[in-house]
Amino acid sequence: MNHLNTLLLAIFVVLFSHSLEINATVSPDGKLKVTVLSMENKSYSDVEFRIEYMDKCVLSHSKLGLETDSRIYAGNLRLKSISEARLVVDDYKMITGKRRHCVNEANEQVYYFENDKQQEMAVIFRVYNDGIAFKYGLTTDTPEEYIINELTTYYIPQGTKRWMQRYDPGYEGFFPLSTDGSLEDGSVPDRWGYPALIELQDSLFVLLTEANIRRGNCGSLLYNGVDNSNYQVRLAEEKLPFYKSWTSPWRLMIVGSLSDIVESTLVTDVSDPSKIEDTNWIKPGCVAWNYWAYNHGSRDYEIVKKYIDLAAEMKWPYDLIDWEWEMMENGGTVLDAVEYALKKKVTPLLWYNSSTNWIGEGAPGPLYRLNTKENREKEFKWLREIGVAGIKIDFFSGDGISTMNYYLDLLEDAMKYRLILNFHGATIPRGWQRTYPHMMSVEGVYGAEWYNNNSVLTNKAAAHNATLPFTRNVVGPMDYTPGTFSDSQHPHITSYGHEIALPILFESALQHMPDRPSIYYSFPTPIQNYLSQLPTVWDDTKLLAGYPGVEAVIARRKGDTWYIGGINGTDEERTLHFSLNSLSDLGTEAMIIRDGMDDRNLITEENVQLRKKEFTINCLPRGGFVLIVK
Repeated sequence: MNHLNTLLLAIFVVLFSHSLEINATVSPDGKLKVTVLSMENKSYSDVEFRIEYMDKCVLSHSKLGLETDSRIYAGNLRLKSISEARLVVDDYKMITGKRRHCVNEANEQVYYFENDKQQEMAVIFRVYNDGIAFKYGLTTDTPEEYIINELTTYYIPQGTKRWMQRYDPGYEGFFPLSTDGSLEDGSVPDRWGYPALIELQDSLFVLLTEANIRRGNCGSLLYNGVDNSNYQVRLAEEKLPFYKSWTSPWRLMIVGSLSDIVESTLVTDVSDPSKIEDTNWIKPGCVAWNYWAYNHGSRDYEIVKKYIDLAAEMKWPYDLIDWEWEMMENGGTVLDAVEYALKKKVTPLLWYNSSTNWIGEGAPGPLYRLNTKENREKEFKWLREIGVAGIKIDFFSGDGISTMNYYLDLLEDAMKYRLILNFHGATIPRGWQRTYPHMMSVEGVYGAEWYNNNSVLTNKAAAHNATLPFTRNVVGPMDYTPGTFSDSQHPHITSYGHEIALPILFESALQHMPDRPSIYYSFPTPIQNYLSQLPTVWDDTKLLAGYPGVEAVIARRKGDTWYIGGINGTDEERTLHFSLNSLSDLGTEAMIIRDGMDDRNLITEENVQLRKKEFTINCLPRGGFVLIVK
């Protein structure tokens, strides 16, 4: 009887199985696998993919598909052919980012599907040691065709921990922990922005994002309005035109431990190589910045001069003259300010309104100087003539084709005039920092400037700051403007130890130092030296400890020096435990800057001999520390 039952079960599985394995592609180290499956036992069906890491399921029931205005690829697909697996090696140098020399490998296979009308769709899968990348390819014989829907879905079952941001075109929101897709206020959005961090099991995580948006493409978001557990990739354009051929951006899943997530360079690994051969003119560094403390400070020539003096005193290479500089008064114009900066051996940067979003009454200027190629060429030529080395461009309008093309226009024209760029009120990085290395930073974050706008950040900052290294900053540079010691319009309750660690925790090739000159001058010499010598680009990055919203300890190496920043994201005193065993070329002399007796004081310990590699540092509520090892 048992044999009969076994036989009947086997027949049932064969006849009624809902999925048949088509093929599996495995990472070079053998730990990560993507399996493509046909969802019905028939010729044409849905196609799904499943991801496993060391035999543990990462994602399953995740669908592939596209829809154009004249054809559909969903529920009607069959495999036509699969290419032989080929090894892809990414080996390149970066100016910005987590490390200067990036190396990664993937096994790539191309799956060719056809629908029931024999129309072909290609899906290119790359399986890296730290993640999966895939993209679609189509060709057409018609003069013009439109992508109207991408049908990729990621299945995230209820009860799964996730840190996701409600979609906002400026990506200025929080990443609250949720298990059901709801937010802290009880609302349940159905549109979510990248990146999305998911915790699966046994400290296994996946981070979802996208990369390598080329001209003519748009960004996307995640939509779960039909089924709360299925997050569909939804394009920013309702109709995305293409001619002859079309390739989507890469859809990315970074997979592994939190260390794997934080240290990954997958976003740039899959992006186009640098378009700039001679990069000697691209100079990262710290920036003195008057907006945070004074809001409209760039209208006042005397205030601008104070920040130029600050940059000179602190040996920071740059000063940013922010919005409304064309209205500068009180003793000088913007030309006077630029001349003053150059005499002080400080390189000036200027702010511009992109003139695509906030352009109505009250919109800050200058306006309409960059929207056309003719205007850009004229403005960029003038900037170089007067000695300005770069610009910050603000208030963009979403992730559509026209905006993405505008970013690329700005990057390509600025490249010709050797101007570095910083995008604000903007989308998140999607790999352009490799292709256009003069793109030094991007906002796309709920950063410290929000202390100027409302009181929300006051109570949320510590947990938010301890979440960003695992979410937003994973995908690229983040102009948070860290290190606010005094108060702006709304107070901060993070400690000085917390704030002084943020420029290490948060990666940005231009690190805007937001506070008042008097604050920096009031610090003792060791802390002033730390801030004046602070690198903004790194040779290596390691996560030493952390969990989203709770704590984060990150080590970054510059030359033979390791800079380690740690923060407590909770409202309770907390002891941070971490090891230095994973750090190469570790010296024996250290300096520690940590919380003092209260949140507005610091303790500095110099010339500490490093006799152990296991550390415990006690932090105040919302506290933190810096450890520098030479």
